[in-house]
Amino acid sequence: MHAVTLGEPAPNFFAESNNNPRFTFHSAAGRYVVLSFIGSAGDEIGKQVVWDWARVAPQFDSGKIAVFAVTSDPLDKEENRIETSHAFLAFWDFDREIAKLYGILKQEAEGESYNCCSVILDQQLRVLAIAALREGKDHVKRILHFISQQPSWGGQAERLESWAPVLMVPRILEPELCQRLIEAYEQGQPEDSGFMREVRGRTVSHLDHSFKRRSDVQILDEELRSACRTRIARRLAPEIERAFQFKATHIERYIVACYEADGGGYFKPHRDNTTRGTAHRRFAVTINLNAEEYEGGDLRFPEYGYQTYRAPTGGAVVFSCSLMHEATPITEGRRYCTLPFLYDEAAAALRRENMQYLGEAPPIPGERTERPGEDEQPLPSASG
Repeated sequence: MHAVTLGEPAPNFFAESNNNPRFTFHSAAGRYVVLSFIGSAGDEIGKQVVWDWARVAPQFDSGKIAVFAVTSDPLDKEENRIETSHAFLAFWDFDREIAKLYGILKQEAEGESYNCCSVILDQQLRVLAIAALREGKDHVKRILHFISQQPSWGGQAERLESWAPVLMVPRILEPELCQRLIEAYEQGQPEDSGFMREVRGRTVSHLDHSFKRRSDVQILDEELRSACRTRIARRLAPEIERAFQFKATHIERYIVACYEADGGGYFKPHRDNTTRGTAHRRFAVTINLNAEEYEGGDLRFPEYGYQTYRAPTGGAVVFSCSLMHEATPITEGRRYCTLPFLYDEAAAALRRENMQYLGEAPPIPGERTERPGEDEQPLPSASG
């Protein structure tokens, strides 16, 4: 692997951190990220850099900046040499795989050469700068100064330049159908909504109210499901094909979801296709059912700034399942929406192949199994 250079996407990886046995690095997107390859916190420079980060990191807003010390010295873990915090974590890179991936570790005639440095990434995890550690006492100060000179997120200039690659289409569901779906929720039995994660090679649904708080009702009435399916096929799928040159042929998931202000409804930044059981998902669809009746609760794509997105009642926001996104907290009222996934024939074949990895992991507290995709159905043709 060549050394990363300016403007390149940072390679993704899975690694053990001080707070997660399998940290998915691309989940850190949506903020400035610093990877400090220290080699060892036992070395003079590495010790200085770790101490400086530990001193300043508690002051950071972890939604704006996150710092990771990447160490290849097992003693850093065994002797607790790295004082971590909410915005300063450690990756245990004892096999040096992360260093190799980023080109920090190089093979030379006399053996391996470890280039201690910090890689600074933007909110899309693209390389902004690479700074050699050298004089450890000034390293952190220089990085913070560099980041302070970057465009401030949330300003007018950013709002004009950072539109996420999403498609917004009004008038997919008529008001009467939106109301029928809301009634289906009110007459149903809402359940806590989990999110999919990988546990020991299996895809299971996990409940964690610190990450997601939402209630869902399954749409069981076939007439209502057919009404939604037909409108998506005839009104939305042609727009997706025109905008993205993607022909959606399958739909998964018929639910009405509800985010409530009283319960603090939200869903923190995540992606929809990061497990084997969800890898087939290509496009996520959010159709609002009562867009004028609540405050907060909008879509945001942290990799592209603070801009928020809300389709009108009956309208859809469509985006790639690989984009990091969040539902911002509801501050007033209740937000109702329906949230199908769309994919094509090739992805349907992948879903069938990966069904063997769904659910049935050895149970651990707070988890329940789920088989996403069991309710998949082909979309009717736009003219059918």
